[in-house]
Amino acid sequence: MAGGGFVDAGSGKRAHLYEHKITSYFKCACFVAALGGSLFGYDLGVSGGVTSMDDFLKDFFPKIYRRKQEHLHETDYCKYDNQILTLFTSSLYFAGLISTFAASYVTRTKGRRISIIVGSISFFAGAIINAASVNIGMLIVGRIFLGIGIGFGNQAVPLYLSEMAPAKVRGATNQLFQLTTCIGILVANIINYFTEKIHPWGWRLSLGLATVPALLMFVGGLFLPETPNSLVEQGKLEEGRRVLEKVRGTKNVEAEFADLLDASAAARAIKHPFKNLLQRKNRPQLVLGALGIPAFQQLTGMNSILFYAPVIFQSLGFGSGTSLYSSIITSGMLVVAPLVSMAYVDKLGRRFFFLEAGCQMIFSMLVLAIVLALKFGHGVVLAKGYAVVLVIMVCLFVLAYGWSWGPLGWLVPSELFPLETRSAGQSVVVCVNLFFTALIAQCFLVSLCHLRYGIFLLFAGLIIIMSSFIYFLLPETKQVPIEEVSFLWESHWFWKKFVGSSDEKQSVTAV
Repeated sequence: MAGGGFVDAGSGKRAHLYEHKITSYFKCACFVAALGGSLFGYDLGVSGGVTSMDDFLKDFFPKIYRRKQEHLHETDYCKYDNQILTLFTSSLYFAGLISTFAASYVTRTKGRRISIIVGSISFFAGAIINAASVNIGMLIVGRIFLGIGIGFGNQAVPLYLSEMAPAKVRGATNQLFQLTTCIGILVANIINYFTEKIHPWGWRLSLGLATVPALLMFVGGLFLPETPNSLVEQGKLEEGRRVLEKVRGTKNVEAEFADLLDASAAARAIKHPFKNLLQRKNRPQLVLGALGIPAFQQLTGMNSILFYAPVIFQSLGFGSGTSLYSSIITSGMLVVAPLVSMAYVDKLGRRFFFLEAGCQMIFSMLVLAIVLALKFGHGVVLAKGYAVVLVIMVCLFVLAYGWSWGPLGWLVPSELFPLETRSAGQSVVVCVNLFFTALIAQCFLVSLCHLRYGIFLLFAGLIIIMSSFIYFLLPETKQVPIEEVSFLWESHWFWKKFVGSSDEKQSVTAV
């Protein structure tokens, strides 16, 4: 499933004076921080593959294993319909949903770097517990620790990347989070492909290897610099300026540092940032950034495919090894797509990628639904040609998501919140994102069972709604200094009725 160098609207007058170079120091800091995405991605990829492995099912879900053997060479929408099995996946996201509020406090008061370290420790503990599990209870406890790690990581990493990035490369920098997430998914699927052949403990190796990205993130976090924004927010002005000079590669940071001081003063005046989010002047950020975009990111149906790609392909008659191999192909597409977005999102814009991808995703879902409706049924093996069509449509869908709702679902909210509501806004973003992630994870298999091909028509309908949401309500934010994004609302046909004048924005009222 972020913030940025948000300042009070009045300070945007100095934005043209900002100077920066793309320094090695900046590149290293962002690369290490972006490893947080690999935690999220590895879990997304590994859980679906593990739940399709026979050895795992025999140990924890023998009824599903017997049902699978009875229909081994048959297609069956309901083969994996089991709420405890889906709880194995969704419990992580419910835990992340709750932990993000604690992460908000830590991120705001102790810094982004500390949250990254806490997240890595919790994720490491969860991976160890899951790998050693002997019953479902241990599995769920391990997933909860993983979820806490995800909650902290998803809270802090996008914030960190946006705050460190200059405006001209903010889009590409923030998408490092999505890129490492996708790489994590691909690595997990490749590992699943090989561990599935190791009997009877291959699944333990898949789950246990989650310790590797957690360890890398922890060690890297020890050496990460804190963001200048966070240091100023904590009152460490000298250190904040020193880090800002080092990250920007110049001593001439007076204008940007002055804006950080103004933003920090505005943020300190807000005593209740969550309550402040509900103010009328923050309605665009609340509706777009905190609620709409993170919810719609999950309602695309993408995470259903990521969670359950092996399960879906097996349900459609693919063999176990073939289904994992197909998952590697789809996750490979997911790694390629963010590279396209990183190259062009600051040129073509956020709206272009959202709307183009919407058309591509709708087409893919409709073709999937039509092929399944006409050629797929219980006890009927899907012909190879049609199976290839299904894989191609899934790949097209994954590509579209990978250069649009995947990265932009984190990037765009990161550009919308001012400093006084940034941490609170990010908490709501992560909370809403993980709530819908958990909901989709918990409901997808039962929905596949009962709605059959109709589930893909449902997703197509939702994508039409969310594309309309973007078309009518989201202004373009490409290359707009993050301090000036708040001015966009004043000229927007709909949002201008909710926001006050620039003079009103400069006065911050404590709630």
